[in-house]
Amino acid sequence: MAEASRWHRGVTFGMVNPHMYYLNKVMSSLFLDTSVPGDERTNFKSIRSITDFWKFMEGPLLEGLYWDEWYTNKTLYDLKNTSRIYYENILLGVPRVRQLKVRNNTCKVYSSLQSLMNECYDRYTSKNEDLADFGLKVETEWKYATPDSTSPWHWGFVGVYRNGGFIFTLSKSKSETKNKFINLQLNSWITRGTRVIFIDFSLYNANVNLFCIIRLVAEFPATGGIITSWQFYSVKLLRYVSYYDYIIASCEITFCIFLIVFTTQEAQKVREFKSAYFKSVWNWLELLLLVLCFVTVSFNIYCNIQIFLLLGDLLKNTEKYSDFYFLAYWHTYYNNIIAVTIFFAWIKIFKFISFNKTMSQLSSTLSCCIKDIVGFAIMFFIIFFAYAQLGFLVFGSQVDDFSTFQNAIFTQFRIVLGDFNFAGIQQANRILGPIYFITFIFFVFFVLLNMFLAIINDTYSEVKADYSIGRRPDFELGKMIKKSYNNALEKLRLKKPEEGEDEKSAKSGDLVERARREGFDENEIQSAKQMKKWKERLEKKYYSAEIQDDYQPVTQQEFRELFLYAVELEKELHYVSLKLNRVMRKISTLQP
Repeated sequence: MAEASRWHRGVTFGMVNPHMYYLNKVMSSLFLDTSVPGDERTNFKSIRSITDFWKFMEGPLLEGLYWDEWYTNKTLYDLKNTSRIYYENILLGVPRVRQLKVRNNTCKVYSSLQSLMNECYDRYTSKNEDLADFGLKVETEWKYATPDSTSPWHWGFVGVYRNGGFIFTLSKSKSETKNKFINLQLNSWITRGTRVIFIDFSLYNANVNLFCIIRLVAEFPATGGIITSWQFYSVKLLRYVSYYDYIIASCEITFCIFLIVFTTQEAQKVREFKSAYFKSVWNWLELLLLVLCFVTVSFNIYCNIQIFLLLGDLLKNTEKYSDFYFLAYWHTYYNNIIAVTIFFAWIKIFKFISFNKTMSQLSSTLSCCIKDIVGFAIMFFIIFFAYAQLGFLVFGSQVDDFSTFQNAIFTQFRIVLGDFNFAGIQQANRILGPIYFITFIFFVFFVLLNMFLAIINDTYSEVKADYSIGRRPDFELGKMIKKSYNNALEKLRLKKPEEGEDEKSAKSGDLVERARREGFDENEIQSAKQMKKWKERLEKKYYSAEIQDDYQPVTQQEFRELFLYAVELEKELHYVSLKLNRVMRKISTLQP
């Protein structure tokens, strides 16, 4: 499986390259950081009102999408009136703008306040969504479009939004698009029921063979204002173009072959060792890697099929919106699965470097103290979550780091690492703020973390003491290499093969017959056979390199067996000592 992991790492580096980061950075700088003309403080990130939103649409968005002239005001390209952003990135199709709304009276106004407010628009849910046409009711932007069942939902800051809604596409002409924005603004396309607006478009850079799928999101929460977010996906949908891509394809085929081979080997091990196979942590990691690899291959096949079926249709009509978001969404999940698989493949390297004493002691320490760590973790998280709940309830309405319970949890981890905003929590509550901070640092940082280090330190001392008296890891790379070397010599007939079980059994029978001929009684022979069985069982238990973990503490039952074994050895040594004394007395009497 290690060889397959190396091929998998080769495939991974073929999926991601630095151009993806630079393309995302250039596009985000253009559409997120460009300020509105005449107002340097307003860009997409700083939009807080509907007026700011329309300024962005008519300013930075419009100027960023339409690049039809060189910097000398000469016509740049004449390719079906297609815009080329930064002169290198072709705008595929036309951009699309989509909004989702909620109905009026989706929430209840308190009776005493109904005279002041007779309209109520709740947060967005699929049940609260407004499906009725509104406004001019002429063009598509005023009529509701049913969602596509295959498109993924969008997870925003204040809601989860489905596809569909009130949609319109931009024109190839910059002036027509600007007039469209003005008309929508004059006719109040954005209403009090508006909860989110999506701006979607896709680019292709032939220089680096990358698609950039961009989504700008403006959420309108029920509290008022606007919260902006964005997604930039640079993906390589056309996988096999250059010679290097075909090398990657050969690596993918080789990886699939190795995957089949190692799956067969693991299945044979399961049949051979049965339940004993699942006692090893490394075997569980092996099974996890196999499952992840099969999921990765399945995702790869699915993504390639979808690209083959959809890419041609999306590129046919340049006057319509090309929905590449679906392909980019699943391609991103495919990359995430590959990343998780490679992570566990690197973790498995610990198994093959146990020949190093330091690394072997590290893995043995972790496996030995796992029970103590679990007990400590329960106590730690009880206190940790108690402080997180306290911080959320006390500072949640005023400090961004504690605005949600999840944010409070991650904020406390940052406090442990030294990254915190003490001034913010002190300003939120001048009494409970300092008390919370001081007690959290004392109990979590000074007490609990030092307890954790003490557990690790004590266990490491015990493991180091065991290794100092001869304890060795169950799996050693040196033993594996030596075993392979001996097998090769046996196959080349340069070394005699080791004795099999039948030969050992025959020799054992010969030794018993020989002992009887030499005058040993049956009690002595049975005692010797019992001693031999104990010895073989103990050697198999403590020196086997096939199934056992790196390090296991001695249980009470095992200690009892070892004690009985030592007692029997003492009896045998006493018996041998008496025999030697008799022999020495006979020899002394024979001397003149």
